[in-house]
Amino acid sequence: MPLGSVSSTRTARGRTPEPATQFSVFIPNKLGRMHDVVRTLAAQEVHVLALTLLDTTDSTIIRLIVDDPDRARELLTKHAFPFTETKLVVVEIEGERQLGDVLAALLEAELNIHYTYPLLTRPGGKSALAISLEHPDVAEDALKRHQFTVLYQGDLSR
Repeated sequence: MPLGSVSSTRTARGRTPEPATQFSVFIPNKLGRMHDVVRTLAAQEVHVLALTLLDTTDSTIIRLIVDDPDRARELLTKHAFPFTETKLVVVEIEGERQLGDVLAALLEAELNIHYTYPLLTRPGGKSALAISLEHPDVAEDALKRHQFTVLYQGDLSR
């Protein structure tokens, strides 16, 4: 296996890489609140790599992946933004390997997808998809069996 592969990373660090962390930030449905969250993170060099919103009449849930989850957690707490954390599967999609192939691999593993959203940016510039689903460990194995690259938080951090 080539140097720098997932197995090499596990051996070198002595532990399994951490899955990507998603923060779900709960804010009132008011003008400018999403800007407040993003600005708070950016002011401390925490970069938003992926973002999606779930809007309701009274509130909004901002789901985001950042390059520094520890610092983001600290900032969200300090600025009293209520949030939860979830581990997601992030898979690289490139060239011929289209969305349909990823979905086929997950269907073959009989996994239900809760939601997905693309990464805005990541090191290397390749497209990637964040996926929330049941049994992320099974999903990771299924995607790897189909030769997809699964990304970990360390792959997303700057």
